[in-house]
Amino acid sequence: MRAFIFPGQGSQAVGMGKTLAEASAHAREVFQEVDEALGQHLFKLMSEGPDDQLTLTENAQPAIMANAIATLRVFERDGGVTLSGKAAYVAGHSLGEYSALCAAGAFDLATTARLLKTRGQAMQAAVPVGVGAMAALLGADIDTAQKLADAAAEGEVCTVANDNDPSQVVISGHKGAVERAVAMVKDYGIKRGVLLPVSAPFHCPLMQPAADAMAEALGANPPTAPLVPVIANVTASPVSDADTISNLLVEQVTGRVRWRESVGAMEEIGVTQFVEFGGKVLGPMVKRSASGDVETVSVISMDDIEALLKTL
Repeated sequence: MRAFIFPGQGSQAVGMGKTLAEASAHAREVFQEVDEALGQHLFKLMSEGPDDQLTLTENAQPAIMANAIATLRVFERDGGVTLSGKAAYVAGHSLGEYSALCAAGAFDLATTARLLKTRGQAMQAAVPVGVGAMAALLGADIDTAQKLADAAAEGEVCTVANDNDPSQVVISGHKGAVERAVAMVKDYGIKRGVLLPVSAPFHCPLMQPAADAMAEALGANPPTAPLVPVIANVTASPVSDADTISNLLVEQVTGRVRWRESVGAMEEIGVTQFVEFGGKVLGPMVKRSASGDVETVSVISMDDIEALLKTL
């Protein structure tokens, strides 16, 4: 059994999608459609930079989605295959959940691009620059990370944002609290704490204004039922009901990304192959999270697409 998975923020890089677009008209169509939906030259920014503009949340989120969907579309069109014929489930990390839903037909491409633009702008606007922070805790499990976050909070917000795998947890909240947590890692037997170069504290209660904005946006642009179930970030369980998906996407803005548990849930259902479209970020997390022997495949280039098609 196979799951198609889609990366989140941080997987962007200048040059993304360029080689694929040069090789495939199907990829070019995706990038053009996203540009038209947003009324901006996003693909030019993806191809040429500058990096500081691509890294902006409102640009990075639709760019990562566009790259992943372009890769998937080339795979489908060139291979004469469909997602529902080759994957039993889809899942994505944070914004990657939108890519997964687009891939599974719950949102069309233009709507997905506009929703992510709105999401990025709303997340950036929710907290003034410099007020919030995020940090990766390396060598930390979820329970230890939460204890550290609770101890560091001191009346401020500090909580687990991403439970990525058994050895990597990300915390988010007020800058002072997150910095205190990083300074305290050794006291909790955590190998290392690293402040992340992000512009806002994602997936914590400080993002409530962005959650409100997404509730409005999703109310105006509701999903339809996906072709295959999506493993939701905030529940780490499969969902197919459109209204439930919409509600969970709103919760996701302030809620924890339960990626480690999502991998476990897919493995328990019987998924043995995880195919990541548009990145090489989630595969290692899957390997570290899986309890058994699973296969991970990263699909970025035409060579990757052709290699995958030969195995199906």
